[in-house]
Amino acid sequence: MELLILALAPVLIIALYVYFRDKYEKEPLGLLLRALVAGILITIPVIYTERAMTAMIPPLPVQGQAFFNAFLVAGFTEELFKFIALYLLIWPNRNFNEKFDGIVYAVFVSLGFAAVENVMYVFQYGVTTGYIRAVVSVPAHALFGIAMGYYFGLARFYPEKRSLFMIRALFYPVVLHGIFDFILMLGNYILLLGFIPYIIFLYNDGLRRMKILSKESGFRL
Repeated sequence: MELLILALAPVLIIALYVYFRDKYEKEPLGLLLRALVAGILITIPVIYTERAMTAMIPPLPVQGQAFFNAFLVAGFTEELFKFIALYLLIWPNRNFNEKFDGIVYAVFVSLGFAAVENVMYVFQYGVTTGYIRAVVSVPAHALFGIAMGYYFGLARFYPEKRSLFMIRALFYPVVLHGIFDFILMLGNYILLLGFIPYIIFLYNDGLRRMKILSKESGFRL
């Protein structure tokens, strides 16, 4: 039970933080729960897709394998399924009527996925892993979700640039996720020195995007 609490506590804390940052019109709890469940459910196709892609990796040097696994197997696959879940569930919904809503729903989908992933890692590797992932990996998934939701929200309000913003809604999280995993998978000491600054950048970038859309979300569709 302690491991389960440790694994899920950061998910709950981040979810509450994002929920209360939505200061103009809180999103329906039922829809947020569905977004969270959608993130949980996509772990199934993600696992099978990642296994299939891993089996297809050609012989590559260490750097090439790390790049393939980080950007394509993990980054692209996971963010693509998050994006699909977000689009199918939220885009046609009438409650998606503010720019900031894109961030809220994208984060909840991401946290659903992160919850399953975190439970698996914490139960396999123990308490120390749980504490590390609580301040690094789980927030990282939420921050990738913020980047996705930022452009997803802009796409809703600027139809003349919708295609561009939708591409960015997938592209930026894939890049951010890929860099995160590439640093860890490569295990290069020089790159690892830049990991903490990169985490700080992710936090600052995510908070900046939330602040921007929070200010602009007074107008509703």
